[in-house]
Amino acid sequence: MKILFAATEAAPIAKVGGMADVVGALPAVLRKMGHDVRIIMPYYGTLPDKLPETPQWIWKGYAMFQTFDVYETVLPGTNVPLYLVGHGSFLPSRIYYGDDEDWRFTLFANACAEFCWNYWKPNLIHCHDWHTGMIPVWMHQTSDIGTVFTIHNLAYQGPWRWRLEQMTWVPWYFRGHNTMAAAVQFADRVNTVSPTYAKQICTPAYGEGLESTLSYLSPSGILNGIDIDQFNPSTDKYLAKNFDSETLAKRIANKSALQEEIGLQVNKSAFLVGMVTRLVEQKGLDLLIQVLDRFLAYTDAQFVILGTGDRYYETQMWQIASRFPGRMSAQILYNAALSQRIYAGTDAFLMPSRFEPCGISQMLALRYGSVPIVRRTGGLVDTVQHHVPSLNQGNGYCFDRYEPLDLYTCMIRAWEGFSYKEPWHDLQKRGMAGDFSWDTSAKQYIELYRSIPGMELA
Repeated sequence: MKILFAATEAAPIAKVGGMADVVGALPAVLRKMGHDVRIIMPYYGTLPDKLPETPQWIWKGYAMFQTFDVYETVLPGTNVPLYLVGHGSFLPSRIYYGDDEDWRFTLFANACAEFCWNYWKPNLIHCHDWHTGMIPVWMHQTSDIGTVFTIHNLAYQGPWRWRLEQMTWVPWYFRGHNTMAAAVQFADRVNTVSPTYAKQICTPAYGEGLESTLSYLSPSGILNGIDIDQFNPSTDKYLAKNFDSETLAKRIANKSALQEEIGLQVNKSAFLVGMVTRLVEQKGLDLLIQVLDRFLAYTDAQFVILGTGDRYYETQMWQIASRFPGRMSAQILYNAALSQRIYAGTDAFLMPSRFEPCGISQMLALRYGSVPIVRRTGGLVDTVQHHVPSLNQGNGYCFDRYEPLDLYTCMIRAWEGFSYKEPWHDLQKRGMAGDFSWDTSAKQYIELYRSIPGMELA
C-alpha cells in the first residue's frame, strides 16, 4: 500500500507528546514490511537546524486563499520520505498554542488534501488528532483514497463548525459540532492508542461529549510501541554506564551520576523517584502537589521531575524543591538526553495520570529498569501490572481511584518494597523482559488498513 501519515509532530525533529513517537517510528516499521509509507507535516521554523540536509522544494499549492510550498527530505535516522508544508504561519518556534492555532492547522489539513489530490496520491491517509481531522471529511468524496483517524488525546477537539466555515471549505454533507466530531464520523476507520482507552472513551467519564458517537463506532485500540533500538540501556550513549537485565549491578552508576548532575545528595541507598512529563493536570500534577511534601518528609526518598507546562505547576515544583534541597530537583525544561538518564538512574517512575490514552514513558521506564508507579487508566492498564510479591508477579505498582491518599499509599508501598533488594531486582527484570517493540503494533495497523473496503488488494 501507499500510505501517507499526516501529523503535526514526528520524532526526533518535532516532539511535544506521544504522537511524535508514533509518527516517528511506525512508518519506518511499515516500510520494512514492504509498504510505501511517507510522512507530511508542517515546516516549522525550528526544523532546519534538526535536519541533516536542506529539504528540496517540489511543489506549490493553494488553499484557504493562501499559497504554500511543499519540500521533500528524509526523516532523520530512517529511509522514510518526509514532506514539509511551508507557510509563514509555521515559522515561529512553537508547535502548538497561539491565537492562530486553529487556523494554521486547518490550513495544514487543507494543504495535505490538495497535495494528495494533485501531487502524490496514496491509497490511504493515516490522520492523527484534530489537526488533520478535516482530511477524512474532504476525502469522503474521493472513493479511491481511504482514511484512518487515530485519536491520541480526545480532550483536544479543534475548532467548532462555525469557525471552520469562516476559515475553509466545509462541504454540504459535513456532520459534527467540531473538527474531532467530524473526523470520527467520516474516517473509514477510527482507532486509539491502547485497548483500554478505546473502551474508556465510549463512556461519559472519558468521552468528552463524543461518547455516544464513539460507542456506536466501537473504535479499535492498538497499543503504541517504542523504538527498542534507540531506547536500549545496553547501547544508550547518554548513560554513564550501559547495562542490561543480566548486569543490573552496573545500573547503580547511572543513579549516582544522575544525582550528581541534578544536584541531589549522592546516596545509592536512597529511593529515587523520577517523573518526565508535561506539567499539566492530565498528568496528575494536582494529585502530586498534595502528597509530595508529606512523602519527602516521611521517607528518606529523593524526587526528580523533568518537563514544562502550566506556570502554576512549574511554580509548585520549584517551591517544593526549595523546601527539600538535595532531595528534590525540579528540571523545568525539555532535555531528551536527560530524560533517558532519568529512566536509567531512578529506582521508580511516577505516572499518576488523570487519563492516559497510551503513555510512552512507562514503557521506557520498564525498558530501563525503573519500576513504574501508575494509576490504572488507559494504556497504563495495558502495560503495567501490579506487583504481587507473594506470587512473584507484576512489573509495577498501581492504584485505582484518582485520590491523593491512593497515590500516597501506592508511593509508600513502592518505597517499602525497595528495601527488599532481591524481590526488587526480580521486579526490575520482569519489567525489562517486556516486549514493547513496534512489530506487533505494525501488524495490527496493517490489519486495520486492510479492513477498509477497497484496501484488500492495494
